[in-house]
Formats: sequence, structure tokens, C-alpha cells
Amino acid sequence: MWIVTTIRREVFTLPAAELGPDNPLPPLRPPTELHHLEQRADLARELGRTYGYAPLRSLLPVRVRDGYDRVRAPRDLPALVIENDRLRATVLPGLGGRLASLLHKPTGRELLYRNPVFQPAAFALNGAWFSGGVEWNIGATGHTTLACAPLHAARVPAPDGGEMLRLWEWERLRDLPFQVDLWLPDHSDFLHVAVRIRNPHETVRAAYWWSNTAVPEGRRVLAPATEAWHLGPERRLRRVPVPAEPADSPYAADYFYDVPDTRRRWIAALDAEGHGLVQTSTDTLRGRKLFVWGTGSGGRRWQEWLTAPGTGGYREIQAGLTRTQLEHVPLAPESEVTWLEAYGPLDADLAGEPDAVTAAVEARLEAVLPRADVEAAHTAWTAYADAEPGEILATGSGWGALELRCTGRKTPGTPYPDSTLGPAQEPWLRLLRTGHLPAPHPAGPPGESLVAPHWRELLETAPSTPATEYHLGVAQWHAGDRAQAVRSWERALARTPSRWPALRALAVADREGGHPERAADRYTEAFDDLCRERSDDGEDGEAWTAATAALGREAIEALLAAGRTAPARAVWDRLDPGTRARGRFRMIEVGLLLAEGRREAARAVFDEGFEVADLREGAEILGRMWSHADDGPLPARYDFRMRPPEEE
Repeated sequence: MWIVTTIRREVFTLPAAELGPDNPLPPLRPPTELHHLEQRADLARELGRTYGYAPLRSLLPVRVRDGYDRVRAPRDLPALVIENDRLRATVLPGLGGRLASLLHKPTGRELLYRNPVFQPAAFALNGAWFSGGVEWNIGATGHTTLACAPLHAARVPAPDGGEMLRLWEWERLRDLPFQVDLWLPDHSDFLHVAVRIRNPHETVRAAYWWSNTAVPEGRRVLAPATEAWHLGPERRLRRVPVPAEPADSPYAADYFYDVPDTRRRWIAALDAEGHGLVQTSTDTLRGRKLFVWGTGSGGRRWQEWLTAPGTGGYREIQAGLTRTQLEHVPLAPESEVTWLEAYGPLDADLAGEPDAVTAAVEARLEAVLPRADVEAAHTAWTAYADAEPGEILATGSGWGALELRCTGRKTPGTPYPDSTLGPAQEPWLRLLRTGHLPAPHPAGPPGESLVAPHWRELLETAPSTPATEYHLGVAQWHAGDRAQAVRSWERALARTPSRWPALRALAVADREGGHPERAADRYTEAFDDLCRERSDDGEDGEAWTAATAALGREAIEALLAAGRTAPARAVWDRLDPGTRARGRFRMIEVGLLLAEGRREAARAVFDEGFEVADLREGAEILGRMWSHADDGPLPARYDFRMRPPEEE
């Protein structure tokens, strides 16, 4: 067979913001939950054991990514292009393996919503995320922590004798390795995507996956269902008839299609002429969802925030392992789950009643890509799932290599070579080799903490040092043993010249434990100690700046919560001018001025204008602050409301 499919490196150039440094403070507080519902009993009966199973309680060991800005300049992003005579697929391996573009060459149509900019925003579980294309969303309810992280990538043999592009990484929230294999069969109009999630451990792990596809706004979305689970601004999940046009809602909403077990899994987004994209899969990927921003001012503002004004909006069609995104599935010990997806163009007649149109679209899909062919492609791929990579095209993190070193397990087809081990893994590699955790480098903040049970056990048996006690406390905190964590941090505090990391950890424990006054005291002491210790010289200067900004932000929030405006102002005054000029800190300044009773000064900050780059999805803080600073309507530039005012 003559194979014309190629895989090559390219450069994807577009206006892009810098990601900046990660937050060096371990995320000890629980993640923000946007999908909290007050109807557990009813939903448990409807959705079964997957609803409420293993919700995410902590972001550890992942760090928060909040160092990005909104200053965009032309930048070159490394890309990998898979192309045959029908399709050109562009993948960004350094940004979660995002499928950024899928071009149908015969018609010249872009099948996805291709974001004209790269603009991080705080939508991922750990912060930085960007919109557009197809996101491989693994981890837990919410957007993956790998959204803006590099993945490993390589060429591997494809089932048809050609080549596949393999992406893989170690997902750290659930401690699960995964891979995504993409290939274009010869002369095919459909990009094939095979996914595997493995549990190499001896205990059950929770698995989560949704493939999130952005498509241009205004397209009609169809799926093989007559009912859907609707999640809207009232934050209640209820069954509704599938609406003809969900975008009529003024606020953002999710529609999880209730696809019958016997129906083929697919979802399509077609324009007014019936042209567009269809996604289908083997039955393991059972869920289908539509997300719309709504027609309200808040939804429009978010779209501008994530893309660029005047470039057109988008909506998302999604496919997942469960019926809704409020569910996780148990993955048995030493097992795996696999499936195959296909993405390609579809043309259909949209005239007629909804049921007839859906049937016609499904018939057209069956004509261009039979269900049996998708199943056969998945079966054929399984023989290549363990194929060893050839040419390495991109490199991810060293965490997978460290895990394999620790456990001695193997992951055929997805190597995590020792060459990927770097400075972040070095202390833990030393602990593994010698039983001793080395002291941190004196010129910077402490390194990352590991919290999995096997690492906690190594810390428990290591000689007691300030570094060991500090990281052991983080692992104990993650495990829910907060009393032991506090004792470990207190032991670290008593023996270390660098007191601020342990003081900050104890301050978080006090806030979470309902002791705001003691938390304020410890935050004040921690910030003083950090300011004495920090150094802006050398290669760690950026890390010190990030640590000071992160600790200063937490300290001001804790001091204001305890009613201590003067000490909060003192912390603010010690932040460097560059930090105070950032949008997040201008917002903090507004809160500080309001706490001081300086309403006009707070309004003046609003009038000067600021942009909070890491404003969290669903955040309503700007509206609340404005209402305290001014009696007038909220200006459009600050309107990110995703719920009616009475729901806020």
C-alpha cells in the first residue's frame, strides 16, 4: 500500500502571552469547586455509583500556574503536523498536546474553532488553560492540569503500515500514565485518535476523561439523544428535552446528552448549510456534551477574554467516559481502559423535524464512516498500543521517569527515560537512592513536594531534617492527617533557619482550622522572614519574586479576614512595584482600600483600569467589589458574571 501520510515539525506563530513562573507555594487549600450540587441522593439514584465517586480533594502534588500575563506578542509555538491528501492536523506538544487545527484540504474548511491567540486563563484545575481546538482532558472534574504543560511525543508504527503520532505523560493528580495516538489512514477524511489510560498500581484509582472540542459559535449541535442533563446558573442538574437552540440562554450552560446504550456515540456541529465537524467513537467513550456561553454580557466578556475581540465566539462539543462531568470511574489495579475516536467533516441536510434531522445526520455518518469501521480500527490499533516509539519529537516532564524508578513498573509503548530527570526530580531521586532527602538549595524557595503513599513512606523512614519534616507534612496534609502534618511542620520550624515555608504551611492549617487570628500572626511572621531571606540575584531571582508575590497575596487576604488592615497595608507596601502593578494585585488593592474605608480611592483604581489575568472561571469578586465602590451598574470590562445577580 502506498502511504502518503506524513508527520513533520512546524512552527505555529500567533500572538501569545507568556506563561511565566509557576506558584512555588504548595496548594494546601482544597481546589475551587464550580460544580457543587445540593442533590446528591437524587442524582446517585439516577447516575449510579460513578456520581460522587472519588472527587478531587487536593491539587497536590501539582503546582498552581498563575504567573502568566495578558501581554501578547508574536511567538513561535512548536507544532507537529500530521497530513494526508485529505486532512491536515496541527498538534501543540508543548501545550498539553492540544489539537489546534484540523483543516479539510479539499474544501479548505477549518473544522475546529482555531483560536487566533494563545491566552492563558484560570480555567484549569491548577490555573493556566487556553481555549480552542481539541483538549485531551484527563484528571478530575474540571480542565486538566496538563493544559499548558509539555507532553512526550514520538513517531510510532500505525495499524495501516504508516506512522502515528504518539503523545504521552504521567497524570499526577491521579498518578496515572496515559497516551494519545493520532493517525490519518491513507486517503481518509477522518483523523483517528486512540487513547489509553493505565493504572499500574496495586490499588483502584479514579479515572476521568473528556475530549473537549471547540467549534465556531452558531453551529447547530446534534447528538443521538432526545433528553439531556442540564447544568445551568442555578447549579442544579436536571433532565430536560434536548433544546433546538441552547444558545438562547443568557447564561453559560452544560447539556449532557442522555445517549441510549444501544445508540452509536457521536456528536456533530454543523453550520446553516449543513457543513461542519462530526466526532464519533467506540462505545467506551459514552458521554456527549454541549457547552454554551450564553447570550449575556458576562458570557460575551469571557469569550473576548479567552480569544480576541471581533474574532467570533465558540462553543464546545465534548465526549467523555461518563454521562456527566460530575462522575469519575474506578480503574481496577493493574488494568487499563482504551477507546478510539474519529474526527472529520460531515455534510448533511438540516431541514425537517429534529428527530428526522438527527436520523439523517447519523445515516450520513454511517455512510462516510461506518460504526463497524471505527470498531475495527480500534481492534487493529490494540496490536500497536505497545509499539516502542521511534524518533522522539518532543519531551515532557521527568515525573514519569521518577515514578518508574520508584515502583519498578513498566509502561510498554510509553517510555519515561532517565534522560528526562531534571532538577525538580533530583532531591527525590536522592531520597530513593540513599534514604536521605537533601537540604534545599539555599538560594531559592523549597522544591516541589510529592505526596503519593510510596513517597510518604520513604519520608517517614528518612532521617528527620527540616526539609524532610516539611515535605512529610505536605504529604500528611494531602492524606487528610492534618494533626500529624502540623506536628511535622512544627518540628521543621524549630530546626530550620529558613522559617517562612513552614510558617506559611501552619498559617494555612490555622485558616482551614478556623483560627483566623493565629493564621494572621503566622502569615505576618512568614512574610517578614521571606523578605529577609529572599535574593533577587542569580538564576533564582524569578522564583523569589513569584514566592514573595504568592505569599504576600495570601498574607493580605488572611490579615483582612482577621480585620487587620494596617498590617495588610504593611505587606502591600513591601511588595515590589512590578508585583503591585499586576492586575491581580490591583484588585487586591481595591479590597484593601475598601477595608480601610477609602471608597473613592477604590473607585479610582477601577477607573484607571486593570485586568486580572488569573481571574477564576465563575469568579464574581469584581462585581461584588464594584458594588462596594460605586452604586452604578457594573462596567462591561469588569462583567464576568455567569449567573443572574440574585444567584450570586
